[in-house]
Amino acid sequence: MTIAVNTRFLLPGKLEGIGRYTYEVCRRLPELFPDDDLVFLFDRPYDSRFVTGPRTRAIVVPPPARHPVLWYLWFEWALPRALKRAGAEVFFSPDGYTSLRSPVPSVMTVHDLAFEHFPGHTPPLVSRYYRYFTPRYCHHARYVAAVSQFTALDIQQRYGLSAERIAVCGNGCREGFYPLSSDERAQARQQYAGGKPYFLYIGAIHPRKNVHRLIDAFGAFKQRTHAPHQLLIAGRMAWKEGPVETAYQSSPARRDIQLLGFVPDEELPRLMGAAFAFVYPSLFEGFGLPLLEAMHAEVPVISSRSSSMTEVTADAGLLIDPYQTEGLADAMEQMLDSQLRSSLVKRGKGQRQQYSWDRTARVIAGLIRRSA
Repeated sequence: MTIAVNTRFLLPGKLEGIGRYTYEVCRRLPELFPDDDLVFLFDRPYDSRFVTGPRTRAIVVPPPARHPVLWYLWFEWALPRALKRAGAEVFFSPDGYTSLRSPVPSVMTVHDLAFEHFPGHTPPLVSRYYRYFTPRYCHHARYVAAVSQFTALDIQQRYGLSAERIAVCGNGCREGFYPLSSDERAQARQQYAGGKPYFLYIGAIHPRKNVHRLIDAFGAFKQRTHAPHQLLIAGRMAWKEGPVETAYQSSPARRDIQLLGFVPDEELPRLMGAAFAFVYPSLFEGFGLPLLEAMHAEVPVISSRSSSMTEVTADAGLLIDPYQTEGLADAMEQMLDSQLRSSLVKRGKGQRQQYSWDRTARVIAGLIRRSA
């Protein structure tokens, strides 16, 4: 069998979100399909380190697809021709797209339908593309893999897709996240926060991520407690970051807030492992991978009581209403209780066992075999 895979998000040094998912699944496929041929389809020159396995080859399919017009050209014109030339018998697309024009059976991963819930949080042309094509992609694909039960139900309810065509694959935690020793934590806190304990947020700076309310809540926490803690915000500026800048500039705790920008992958485990607590007050997530990384680093979690985050966090974190700044400030204050923090870490050790990249890849492999 020849299995073609959309690998356009395998970009060196930029494995955020979907790119990380693509990488973790794709590097396991050669072991799951030792007697089959894998064809990785890139939309630009690629790093050969991503192409592993004795029966794996790569093809560059232009044009580089990073705009709605180019998405259409790539998936509906360039990709069908490439699949035909490669002799593909199944096509796996890990990024929420597939090709409506190709007759090759496809398996597609859907990470979330955030654009349906928050259309104003996505650039207009992108939002229109997603809302037009995503339901059509879901109905065209032979099977859809959803990263959470929440996303699976969202697809069923919004697009009327039958449950038999959807499988929950989950996500996993990449290698490197582990509990730091006391010396390692002290060194990392010295490096990132001048030796002070810190609350940490990791993710894109985007309205849906709710970072502006996190900044406001941290200011309230500081005014109430006068605790020495800092707030570290790690992530690239995405779109409509204005509310975050306004909240930061007007915060009474601005001196204790650091906007770190994009932090390289190799630094994230230490940054996470030394955190006093990880705070993820997003309004909406399809999964919420940093929550799992915090559990593996044995860092207590504050998360939102919404979308998939309730499912992923379960009882291993303090769940808050993401629209209530005071409630978030309350949760940060509660984290000063060392017994509570220890209890959350203990629960996180159990909850993290529910997810692994090996399990994710096995689910995808099963759908590919059923589609052949």
